[in-house]
Amino acid sequence: ITEIDETAAKLLTGPTRPIVLLPRADGETGGRAPEFAIAPAVAPRNPDLGVLLAYTPLHLLLFGLPGDPPGPRVLVMTSANLGGEPICYDDADARTRLTGLADAWLAHDRPILVPCDDSVLRVVDGLELPLRRSRGFAPLPLALPLPVQPTLAVGADLKNTCAVGDGRYAWLSQHIGDMDDLATLRAFTDAEQHLEELTGVRPVVLAADAHPRYRSTAWAREQAGERPVRTVQHHHAHIAAVMGEHGLDPSASVLGIAFDGTGFGPDGAIWGGEVLAAGYKGYRRLAHLRYVPLAGGDVSVRRPYRMALAHLRAAGIEWTEDLPAVRACPPAERAVLAHQLDTGLGSTPTSSMGRLFDAVAALAGVRFEVDYEAQAAIELEWHARGVDPGSVRYRFARPDGAGEGPSVFDAAPVISAVIGDVRAGVPVGIIAARFHDAVARLVLDLAADYATAATPVVLTGGVFQNALLLSATRGLLSDNGFEVLTAHRLPPNDGGLAFGQLLAAEAG
Repeated sequence: ITEIDETAAKLLTGPTRPIVLLPRADGETGGRAPEFAIAPAVAPRNPDLGVLLAYTPLHLLLFGLPGDPPGPRVLVMTSANLGGEPICYDDADARTRLTGLADAWLAHDRPILVPCDDSVLRVVDGLELPLRRSRGFAPLPLALPLPVQPTLAVGADLKNTCAVGDGRYAWLSQHIGDMDDLATLRAFTDAEQHLEELTGVRPVVLAADAHPRYRSTAWAREQAGERPVRTVQHHHAHIAAVMGEHGLDPSASVLGIAFDGTGFGPDGAIWGGEVLAAGYKGYRRLAHLRYVPLAGGDVSVRRPYRMALAHLRAAGIEWTEDLPAVRACPPAERAVLAHQLDTGLGSTPTSSMGRLFDAVAALAGVRFEVDYEAQAAIELEWHARGVDPGSVRYRFARPDGAGEGPSVFDAAPVISAVIGDVRAGVPVGIIAARFHDAVARLVLDLAADYATAATPVVLTGGVFQNALLLSATRGLLSDNGFEVLTAHRLPPNDGGLAFGQLLAAEAG
């Protein structure tokens, strides 16, 4: 049902048995028998499928043992939870939380003690890229490049994992989920206590994200008692996690390219398009994507057309009805949004590269509202796959010469070029490919500006889950003589953040 290479085959058949994201086989059945056909409702429009091989006795019974009547060749499976919530593992809880979702329950007289989601990986250029590190990996220890005192790191609020460290080892919990409801907070507390019991680590210090309103950070302060809570800037933790995974020396420094959706900056803005000179001990902000207003907070995350209009306004481009993203915004909302952007009411400045991907997806007509995190950016990548961008290249504007403070690279020329192509009827796939190419070449330009041949370049943050972007960027940097470090054992998203928090909190 999917295309598979040697690396993916080893992952699928190895002892960890993760879910691996793989390209669908060509055609409706991939040239195989009809029993291998996948219904259109399964991951609709997605060119990938997450596949795994049977790894539990229950799986094997469902497929049928030798001598049983013929069973199914393929099963469609999902975890027992709503998106972002912790999985159900108690019969009574399942009958409450899954009512309306599940038609039946299969119970057992052997209770589950510790819930653990499947791990999810993808393969990029023959290298594994974890998207969720959980069953099969947690809580296997990770070596630390510097010794730490007994520490608990509580991670972030999305894709949460926590970690404990002591001496030269750290242990990360299984995937917990998004810290936006009481069930996840209870699951977090249970996972943290279980991790301490397993490892014997009794934390004397806690590490948390610097965002003042993160629930994970609030939990750390509430539970700390007399113990200190050390806060770590979000993107510094991302970079430290990759440095630690690669075993960089405590005195090492890197050029960190941290592109993601959300991270609290010390200036009160929402960061996410960052270029940092970083070590474990600290960082210096060298450059960032130009701020645009994030009007209404999460409402603009759920409705990418709002980010499209914010970037249009920032680029000085009029909101005209011929643009799909403008038409997607109801007139009444458009008037309120214009007032917010003009006055700053209910708006926070953001340098988020993730939000720029959302904006371009909406401008190109790919996705105007999302049902799950990063849906617009994910679908933009789908459209760009295998498409030649041609000779036309989008370019970010970068300042000439050094000024005071971090320099700013501006997406306005890219937005203008996208609009020109939309109005000229250029296919969506070409627009998407040109945008991915522009971001990859931006990173190369930034590396040329700020890194030397001896400075490793770290690519991290949720945006680098994008296989097309990661491959293109890593290739450009390597071809131009840069040493490139990316995540291989931990997710580049917030699922690996706690590991970076441990290192940064100790070094700082």
